[in-house]
Amino acid sequence: MKIGMRNILLAATLTMASWPALAGDPVEITVQRFFGACDADWETNTDVSKAVGECGIITSQINKFVADNPDIKINVNTVEWPGYDQLTAQLASGEPPDVVTIHESVLSDYQSKGLLEPLDAVLKAAGVDSSTFTAAGREGVTKEGQIFGLPIDSHTMLWHINMNYFRKAGLVNDDGTPVLPKTADELLAQAKQFKEKTGKPYLVQSMANEKGAFYRALYIYLTQMKSDFFADPTHVKLNTPEAKKIVQLFKDIYDQDLTTKDQDYAASLSGFTKGDGGVLLNGTWVVGDFDALSKEADNALTNGYAVYPYPPVFGGEPAYWSDGHSWAMTKKDRTPEQVAAIGKFLKFMADHNFDWARTGHLPAQQAVIDSAEFKALPHRTTILSIANVAKPLPAQVRHQFAVNDIIGEEIASAITGQKEIDAALTDAETRVNDLLAN
Repeated sequence: MKIGMRNILLAATLTMASWPALAGDPVEITVQRFFGACDADWETNTDVSKAVGECGIITSQINKFVADNPDIKINVNTVEWPGYDQLTAQLASGEPPDVVTIHESVLSDYQSKGLLEPLDAVLKAAGVDSSTFTAAGREGVTKEGQIFGLPIDSHTMLWHINMNYFRKAGLVNDDGTPVLPKTADELLAQAKQFKEKTGKPYLVQSMANEKGAFYRALYIYLTQMKSDFFADPTHVKLNTPEAKKIVQLFKDIYDQDLTTKDQDYAASLSGFTKGDGGVLLNGTWVVGDFDALSKEADNALTNGYAVYPYPPVFGGEPAYWSDGHSWAMTKKDRTPEQVAAIGKFLKFMADHNFDWARTGHLPAQQAVIDSAEFKALPHRTTILSIANVAKPLPAQVRHQFAVNDIIGEEIASAITGQKEIDAALTDAETRVNDLLAN
């Protein structure tokens, strides 16, 4: 009798487990993101205006969405940047997240394999009009005539400047702005003057286990010189006089000890805030953090932080490397309620694009870029022009992260003297073209 009752109860439990969720149950979706983990500071914060930095703002935005939408449960999965190895494995296993942060330069790699859902209908149903995106944002998420991501931002590399050291080095204009070089020779001369006056290297660079920075500098200066090194998206041309000039400048800086050496990404960030040098080569994503630090007491940046686009030391027209973050929806079986919840989440993020723009990234919503509120943020007037002249690689170039790594690795080998410049550029060409051919 006891055995029989146990079986009856077990059968009833299994039957109940197979029932659909009750009408009052929240709809569950999984959101996977990078941008770091910072629960110790922002785990429960829902006042996004108080948050600082990429991690603090994205964490607080999701917290606010959850608080405003108790009918939706979000399972947040935070991955180490950039997270694509994990995403690829999840897609292969058939258990991907519902929504994922993804670089616009990487969207094509997944979209072309049918691993992402087009978002046109989802965004329209949620009330998101793609005509409100910036031109760069719309171009970045549009693949084969369809939208495959909600653009979050556009970002690029910048010169982050310690003005306290620039004042000490005598590199300040009458209006208080930094003296920026106009030519490669001026850059070297100013770097030497800076080191003589401060005892510090001019540049702070991430050179250990960091390939992207050199690739991005090469991209910026080649584009300014109108060297169309990717005229054919399946074939790169790098062993050129223009590329040699750029690599030679960075090698001269390295050889003359005008830069920090052997720092990885984290060490270069920390080093800049501690006063290791004058100019940190890094991206839009740290503007908010450094500005906040400059308003605190007793650190190397106190009352002394400025940020500018890369000065065009090789002439040509202003042009800058660009990429963008976006939210994408993976291809998987899901209920109409889950699709609606995803749409609601994307609408929230589109409506709160200004909050994200406080990181230093350029907004993906044109109305935010045009707003007085955005232009009033610190340092935006000095970097706003980038929004109109930033140029991403053509979307037809596949495997852009791998291309980035290969070129950056070869350039680093030339700068540090492991290879001759000609050999490094030739090897970069060969390796990239082999990759794109296969």
